Amino acid sequence: MELAVLNTQGKETGRKVVLSDAVFGVEANDHAIYLDVKQFLADQRQGTHKSKQRNEVAGSTRKLKRQKGTGGARCGSIKSPLFPGGGRVFGPVPRDYSFKLNKKLKQLARRSALTYKAQAGAITVIESLTMEAPKTKTVVALAKALNVEQKKVLVVLPEGNANFQLSCRNIPSVKPILAQNLNTYEVMNASALVLVEGAEQVINVMLA
Repeated sequence: MELAVLNTQGKETGRKVVLSDAVFGVEANDHAIYLDVKQFLADQRQGTHKSKQRNEVAGSTRKLKRQKGTGGARCGSIKSPLFPGGGRVFGPVPRDYSFKLNKKLKQLARRSALTYKAQAGAITVIESLTMEAPKTKTVVALAKALNVEQKKVLVVLPEGNANFQLSCRNIPSVKPILAQNLNTYEVMNASALVLVEGAEQVINVMLA
């Protein structure tokens, strides 16, 4: 699959890049995408939630009333989950939500996600970006030139570009990411994929 390389004004430069069919033209596997996205979101969870059980809440442990003869249910201490301020039954405790996925399955998920974007015509390739200083206005103008200003954009960089990455911080709809860190969730979450020239080679090597 070939795509024309655009400049920062959205015009064709006359150059083209080749997107490998082994990465951008596979038979998509929806279940692999589901599992990879599920793992990504699980990894974002801190798992620091905690509620107190009856042995952890403050309160007296004396027996509130005699065992028999009151006509009501028997009860122990005020720390029982049945009383206000008592412990919680089966409450959340700190835990690790992460789980393992095979490397081949994760690669299949990324290839499937990229294939969906390619089939939808949502991939654009632009020439290398050079910025002397961080400037939000430059990124806004670039998004407008590429007709993606109303979309959620994922900009894939072949290598670190500090000025461009800083320029994107004030734009919620534009997210820069290094090609080596590309993941299924970010690809599927974006409605437009902008590859900076050179990023496609990193992706081809990484996922082919």
